Amino acid sequence: MMANRVIGRVPVARLHGRRTEYKKVHQLRQVIRCSHTALEKLTFSYAHGASSTPLFGETIGKRLQHQAEINPDNEAIVFSRDNVRRTIAQLLDQADQLAAGLLQLGVGRGERVGIWGPNSLEWVLTQYATARAGIILVNINPQYKEQELEYALNKVGCKALIAAPGFKDVDYYQLLFKIIPELATAPPGDIHSHILPQFKLLIMMGDHQYRGALKFSDVMEAGTSKDRAAILDLQRRLQFDDPINIQFTSGTTGFPKGATLSHHNILNNSYMVGQRLGYHQRETRVCNPVPLYHCFGMVLGCLQIPSHGACCVFPSPSFDPEATLQAVEQERCTSLYGVPTMFIDMLNHPNFSRYDCTSLYTGVMAGSPCPAAVMTKVNQLMHMPEVTVCYGLTETSPVTMQSFRHSPQEKRVSTVGQCGAHTEAKVVDEAGEVVPVGTPGELCTRGYTTMLGYWGDIDKTAEVIKPDRWFFTGDIATIDEEGYCRIVGRTKDMIIRGGENIYPTEIEEQLYKHPKVKDVQVIGVPDERLGEEVCACVQLQDGQTTTEAEIKAYCKERLARFKVPRYIQFVTEYPLTVTGKVMKYKMREDAVKSLGLGDIHAD
Repeated sequence: MMANRVIGRVPVARLHGRRTEYKKVHQLRQVIRCSHTALEKLTFSYAHGASSTPLFGETIGKRLQHQAEINPDNEAIVFSRDNVRRTIAQLLDQADQLAAGLLQLGVGRGERVGIWGPNSLEWVLTQYATARAGIILVNINPQYKEQELEYALNKVGCKALIAAPGFKDVDYYQLLFKIIPELATAPPGDIHSHILPQFKLLIMMGDHQYRGALKFSDVMEAGTSKDRAAILDLQRRLQFDDPINIQFTSGTTGFPKGATLSHHNILNNSYMVGQRLGYHQRETRVCNPVPLYHCFGMVLGCLQIPSHGACCVFPSPSFDPEATLQAVEQERCTSLYGVPTMFIDMLNHPNFSRYDCTSLYTGVMAGSPCPAAVMTKVNQLMHMPEVTVCYGLTETSPVTMQSFRHSPQEKRVSTVGQCGAHTEAKVVDEAGEVVPVGTPGELCTRGYTTMLGYWGDIDKTAEVIKPDRWFFTGDIATIDEEGYCRIVGRTKDMIIRGGENIYPTEIEEQLYKHPKVKDVQVIGVPDERLGEEVCACVQLQDGQTTTEAEIKAYCKERLARFKVPRYIQFVTEYPLTVTGKVMKYKMREDAVKSLGLGDIHAD
């Protein structure tokens, strides 16, 4: 009789016809194989996120319908400030009604509809209505001004725009009126703009009747039973590789580019990120204070509804630290999202101790490195010991790297984790060759996450996606022997001082450890002799004071001489995008002006 074989410590008998048991053993074999792979030390900077979990081969709309069939009465969305709630079944029903209305108004599969505004119920309904109708949703930054809005609408040929009345101090309709003066006389639904030739339909949220525009409620009421039937029939014909979303890059080095994403890109990214967070193992209520217009809020947040049957809680239209803490307590959220700046603001809020965060266990930090002290406070004071760090770009749907819930804290503050499931990563030198582990170079990723391309821009697409489908991120990174990735800067943010390459993150990490420093951002500024010099823009802890000399002395003890900042600027705030990311290019412009360096290298 054949002796039992052993896999790890598990004896495996001969399995004569016992298919169920064989399947279990096969799955165990796969798990052990993945574990062994993880233990193998890398020598070159290439890593692969092996996974036994298959990718979804279906559309967002079909997946939402599936959740509505199995969990119809589960809460899907909560806007806690206004106590607005929808179950999964209600969300699907209202999304289909909006999709039917758009169809009735002449907007069909493959056409582009823009969404412009802060987080709202209308935003979420539009996201799912367009997915159900096969319409490509175009996310418009709520902070866009006239020229940026005109460019975005024209670039992708938007047929319609769904807009909020305004955001902060910007009146959206007045801004639109400057671009489309024809609104004064146009019948609602039949706009003929000389500047936006493909634009036909403006839909305004709220109760006010604007000239030339339809109200959102009008569109909700426009769809007939025949239109609803057409939407249901369409679900059989839509393909998961169809483009479904366009998100514009920041455009800090030129005109924004429209990253075009498919159902397959973003639905699977949502699922795989959620699985690493444990959403498939327990009831999940995600507190989502990050903006929906960005991948962070829309994909990692809102798409957890169809991917994991989660509830997505929105504390306020835009980030408010106290409203977020209040939502966590009232809605018993299990997961909380934010960039490190948001967590810093919540932890430092004077009323922080009044709120109960004990329902939390995990969450996502993304957008910039997290200081070790902040991570410790989030783990302990916010009861999030299993918070993960994510890395990615809009062009990669967005996440390609993520820590695990039980990754060592040191790895969660010094790296962005390991490859996500079904993704590959490599670090290459200027010749495009993979470098040894620990060596800085450009990070490249490949897999289901890679966008379809930049809308209407073949040349720009070819610059970042090579024929072998590797996407060149523009980030400088290292991969260690365990596969953990560390971002050390952007190729354009790297400071070259007298021929020495300086990565801002390295200096920032040291200054974060200074007991008086709350936050720090390091930039390069022009220098007559060395080409560039290092400038550190420092935010101090409340009630603390220090001097430039003290900060420089601290750096001299911990950094090579050429990395010590020549300039120290004390600031109270940083210029931020609506997602909370620091705009280093704007900081650089401000520093050059305040330091009187504008004439250096001027053409």
